[in-house]
Amino acid sequence: MNTRTTGRRASCSPVPVPVVPPPSHPGAAAGQLGAPYAEALLRHAGQDWLRLNVPGHAAAPDSGLAGFLGRAITELDFPPLLDGIDLGPDTPLDRALGLAAEAWGARRTWFLTNGASQGNQIASMVVPALGRTLVVQRSVHSSVIDGLVLSGMDAVFVQPSVDPEQGIAHGVTAADVAAALERTPDAAAVYIVSPSYFGAVADVRAIADTAHAAGVPLIVDEAWGSHFGFHPALPARALSLGADLATSSTHKLAGSLTQSAMLHLAEGPFADLLEPLVDRAFRLVQSTSASALLTASLDLARRSLVTGGAATDGSVTAADAVRGAVRALGRFTVVSDGFHAFRDIVGADPLRIAIDTRAGGITGHEARRRLFRDHRIMVEVATGAAVVAVIGAGSAPDTDRFVEALHSLPAPLTGPAGHGGTPRLPEPGATRLTAREAFLSPARVVTAQEAVGRISADTLAAYPPGIPNVLPGEVITAAAVRFLQRTAAAPNGHVRGALDPSVTRLRVVA
Repeated sequence: MNTRTTGRRASCSPVPVPVVPPPSHPGAAAGQLGAPYAEALLRHAGQDWLRLNVPGHAAAPDSGLAGFLGRAITELDFPPLLDGIDLGPDTPLDRALGLAAEAWGARRTWFLTNGASQGNQIASMVVPALGRTLVVQRSVHSSVIDGLVLSGMDAVFVQPSVDPEQGIAHGVTAADVAAALERTPDAAAVYIVSPSYFGAVADVRAIADTAHAAGVPLIVDEAWGSHFGFHPALPARALSLGADLATSSTHKLAGSLTQSAMLHLAEGPFADLLEPLVDRAFRLVQSTSASALLTASLDLARRSLVTGGAATDGSVTAADAVRGAVRALGRFTVVSDGFHAFRDIVGADPLRIAIDTRAGGITGHEARRRLFRDHRIMVEVATGAAVVAVIGAGSAPDTDRFVEALHSLPAPLTGPAGHGGTPRLPEPGATRLTAREAFLSPARVVTAQEAVGRISADTLAAYPPGIPNVLPGEVITAAAVRFLQRTAAAPNGHVRGALDPSVTRLRVVA
């Protein structure tokens, strides 16, 4: 049967896709002005293909999905393993990866399509080749703990500093790490977070020197610092300070699409050992149908970071203006103004704007709710004490609108109630099993009250920011239960790993 005689042609006729020309930037290497993978994908989509392959919408150019998102999006949604894009020698994907490694100062870079969580899992899975125990900051993202479940490693936790007023954890010092390494003769690596969810930057250089002196690599979860090092007003990136492996959540502030990220390996004494291990672990957890859209967005985000100095300058100026206005108006306070009191903090990300709302008579949760409902303003996160806004590198939002809306908020909580609503972070319970042993052990579900004193089989993390409060293998404490239930009851509160929204039941090792 000749399908050409039955109506609309079945092939996907090319749809014009807007092309953004590469910016001129005299300080960038010539190759950095291009986006080889994204450009190859665009050329491929511009041809008259008869799509008889996945994705399923490929041969339906007027599908509901195309109508909803636009045909330009669906026509760029190609599967992997295409000649001239990612198949064969020296492909556009190979060149894009090489340019990303050059931009971040890495020996090698991997594009991730399952977020920085995938990078943390990969990093956790490769360190057993170096030792038995991971020395890890206690306030890591829950994906690092997921990596411990996958790897089966033991862990020695380094406690971060905690701001008792804000109820937030910051980072660790080189001295803290050195003490942990001294009591861990079989250490495999050191794993820290920098910057923190509130933008606090750790002394990565000192911690890297400490790890290397002990003969182990430093892994940095730099999820919130993917833009670091691309502008003089931004902190230096972890790889330039001695980190051996860094996870970069490029979608957060660096401009790629949500769920896209990168993993960077530094050139150094551990590179020859780690590179093949990372590559194998990457293939283990990366989808065999990695999204071309996410991959192209990583290529374009890299180009924008390298060439977008002037735009990033505007972003930093806008964030500084918000902090300046908040200080001048006097109702609220800026959280980072108090960072100097913590010995683990050596800098701050200027693109994160953390505002203590309690000084203005309103909790962070209520401020976030009213900003969203009444002003159509979305902030990144709220705690009982604060809201955190972020400005992506190169973006220029209407910050005057944010300042005006923030200061128009009512003050429903005044007096002591307005200043005592931040729950104290619970101290972790004793560790009885490794994360993997607990996760894979026979388990039963009990009430939260019955779970106190029992060993958790799950990771329980208050979201945001996703820092685990209870780990598999740890004893569940009454304080942890109270904290998690209070978090779950707050507006926009959520506990990752909980069996029910109110955290009334927990899974424990039988």
